[in-house]
Amino acid sequence: MTLTGVVADRDSWSAERCSLDRAFAVIGTRSAVLLMREAYYGATRFDDFVARTGLTDASAAARLKDLVAEGLLERRPYREPGQRSRSEYALTQAGAELLPAILGLFNWGDAHLAGRDGGPPLALSHANCGAAVSTTVRCADGHEVGLDEIEVTARR
Repeated sequence: MTLTGVVADRDSWSAERCSLDRAFAVIGTRSAVLLMREAYYGATRFDDFVARTGLTDASAAARLKDLVAEGLLERRPYREPGQRSRSEYALTQAGAELLPAILGLFNWGDAHLAGRDGGPPLALSHANCGAAVSTTVRCADGHEVGLDEIEVTARR
């Protein structure tokens, strides 16, 4: 990356308002990422999140509460016949828009960590054509962009 303008002098600015820092404040824990993974896989009920992530009830409850407060998930009431009313969790638009970042971590893990355990355990493919799903960095005009082709400039 090339830092340009005021950003080029790294000592003249602070990363306090950095979007990456803010994003990690919301999703930067292992438990939050695992809960989001399960939401993408279709989990909606608390017991499913706990069983599929291996988190304790207390940890899952705390992270789900955080993810709801941050607008990535929403609580919806449901009631099984003869049971008390409970809440299930559904992805919001903001939660769905986080998917490329999560898939990027998934792809990175496959490329750099899965070999330690005998290869990637899962494959992501496009349901309509069967082609592998991957993440790439592209500009608004559709060009694939490499690390050395990115310029970072302050917006103000």
